[in-house]
Amino acid sequence: MSFTSWAIRRSFKKNDDKRDAGLKTPENVERFNDLSYGRYGKWNKLDVYRPKGVTGKLPVIVSVHGGGWVYGDKERYQYYCMSLVEHGFAVVNFTYRLAPEFKYPAPVEDTVNVFKWILDRENAEKYGFDVDHIFAVGDSAGGHLLGLYCCLCTDEGYGKTLDIKAPEGGCPKAVGLNCGVYRIELKNGRDKLMADFLPKKGTEEECRLISVTEHVNKDFPPAFVMTAEGDFLAKQAKEFVKLLQDKNVKAEYHYYGDKDHVLGHVFHCNMRLTEAKICNKDECDFFKGFLR
Repeated sequence: MSFTSWAIRRSFKKNDDKRDAGLKTPENVERFNDLSYGRYGKWNKLDVYRPKGVTGKLPVIVSVHGGGWVYGDKERYQYYCMSLVEHGFAVVNFTYRLAPEFKYPAPVEDTVNVFKWILDRENAEKYGFDVDHIFAVGDSAGGHLLGLYCCLCTDEGYGKTLDIKAPEGGCPKAVGLNCGVYRIELKNGRDKLMADFLPKKGTEEECRLISVTEHVNKDFPPAFVMTAEGDFLAKQAKEFVKLLQDKNVKAEYHYYGDKDHVLGHVFHCNMRLTEAKICNKDECDFFKGFLR
């Protein structure tokens, strides 16, 4: 493991612990914890959250967590994910395999298996999933992984290149891409994170292979693309929306905060921020436009 990855794990954990200190499961949320969706033990666990007392099928939001490809799990995203439940969705929050313990395309494979798990008839019936209305959100590296999953769903050639097949019916109706990475660029010809993440340690060919921008076509799902004042990936968000629109994909660009009110990267995961609640409601409202 590089020092960069070690430092990310240490600093991100410290910040997340502070952010979530004292938070509890809302009384109006029913949760099903630590369900297995794959063969990699602790790496392949998911939670399902639903509004308590509500029966019947609900549209589903799948959350792909961020963390620089080397950090994070469902526990770090539980409060954010449960906040989405109040907007009338069932939410699936999962852990995937991280680098450097596992290399690309491990987290993409795990994302595929989560969607397969949701689409399984027994699981859909047990947890009340409306599998005709599956949505997804991802932020930072999770936005990147969700973008690649959408490319698998919409670009047959990309799936053949990876030898991974997306499940039939598994393409999200729409996605929320929050402070995400869409284009992978090497710094001075090298990048320590990519060296931990990629089998060949980050060749130019690999970086093109995992750049979402290289595989987008007109069939990419409608996207709510969010960034913020203080997000170091803000430029990528704006450029990605233009690319989607140029491909005739429905895409909305949302920018939160200003120079007098800096929100920063993945601010929407901080449940103590009013702006996070506003942003997350905006995104859920975007999804509801595809329920009609």
